[in-house]
Amino acid sequence: MKAGLRLAIAASLCWALAAHALSYEGVVVKVKDGDTVTLLDSEERQHEVRLAGIDAPEKKQAFGQRSKQSLSDLAYMRKATVHFDKKDRYGREVGKILVNENDVNLEQIKRGMAWVYRQYQRELSMEDRMLYDDAEGAAKLSGRGLWADAAPTPPWDFRRAKKLE
Repeated sequence: MKAGLRLAIAASLCWALAAHALSYEGVVVKVKDGDTVTLLDSEERQHEVRLAGIDAPEKKQAFGQRSKQSLSDLAYMRKATVHFDKKDRYGREVGKILVNENDVNLEQIKRGMAWVYRQYQRELSMEDRMLYDDAEGAAKLSGRGLWADAAPTPPWDFRRAKKLE
């Protein structure tokens, strides 16, 4: 019984630590594409940040440049807060970016400049999952951004096709 209790406490502690995101503020000094930026923090350290829960068109894909411009309009040279709890395989922090307390990740979806990245959707809070899904549905229904195309190609399919060439 004691071992079971210790295991339960350890599991609870792991969940609590996993749910705790790190946060910092900085200025967005570079927009790489529609879902990746570079922030400079108060100690002048650069952080490459991949926006969590979304996947934007690749630069050479339809709407790729427009998606990048949209993210630039939202965040470039603006003070931002980043909440992240992991790094991806490229060493980028994966997180939510807030500018003036507005969720930039969500705004990219609302504008039709990104898809909800369902492969990683479980890493989002339940509230963000619902908000992002609803925003994508609304953008799709109204034909905003990439949804103006009859059958837009998701970036994960675009990347897979490029690998096969």
